Amino acid sequence: MNVCPADRVQASVELVWELLIHPAGYGRFWDLTVERVEPEGPASAGQKFAGWTRALCRRWRVEGEVLEVDAERHQIRFRTALPLGIVGDNRLACMPIDGGSSRPGGGADCWSVWARAFTRASRTRCST
Repeated sequence: MNVCPADRVQASVELVWELLIHPAGYGRFWDLTVERVEPEGPASAGQKFAGWTRALCRRWRVEGEVLEVDAERHQIRFRTALPLGIVGDNRLACMPIDGGSSRPGGGADCWSVWARAFTRASRTRCST
């Protein structure tokens, strides 16, 4: 597994996993607008999602398919396809550090935005 470590976030692995397990919410931490998830609900092998992102003053279509979900290890593997033949094999993962913090990361695509996004999302969720 190719894991890119990210910053520590002040959220339990269970809370971060709850954010990762829903493809409809991937726009919370990626520059992605999710338009459709089929079938709806938590990530499962074979599930597909579609949406778009913006770059170079254009709107680019993004298609994805969940390949594997390992709830015990808090990992999701999925394939993404973008225009111009760009295909990514992606892995989302989260490792517990202690009861109140965790370290999210990913495989092919890993950004430092992970920590900010999960911290922001967990604060929003915890305050409601």
